[in-house]
Amino acid sequence: MSDEERGPEIIDAHQELVRHIEQGAGRMRVLSAITVVVAAVLAVSYVSQLALPLAGVKVVTVDLTAPGNVAAEVVVAALALLWLYVGARDLRFAWKVGGEIRAARTKEEAVSDRLGHGPQQEGAG
Repeated sequence: MSDEERGPEIIDAHQELVRHIEQGAGRMRVLSAITVVVAAVLAVSYVSQLALPLAGVKVVTVDLTAPGNVAAEVVVAALALLWLYVGARDLRFAWKVGGEIRAARTKEEAVSDRLGHGPQQEGAG
């Protein structure tokens, strides 16, 4: 396949990268906000647990079947699974784009060599 024929593939890869970034930006903001809220709740919970002995409380009984506890566990588990899914999807995309970028760089160097410019130097211009 000639370099001219690969041009549209490189452009498509770039457009896909831009689309992915644009679509992911909103989801990232939402997930980041949820992560901050959950982290704040957990931090307050842990600090309050550390402060209990200072207030004279030595033993705490927790009902693991209480609806509030079950709901909290389900929400945190769902968020963790969502976070895992997003991370895995983004990792897969990064691997794909990384391969496409390497292929584009190789083609770029081949075109540059063929034109007699030698390897491109970053920052030169």
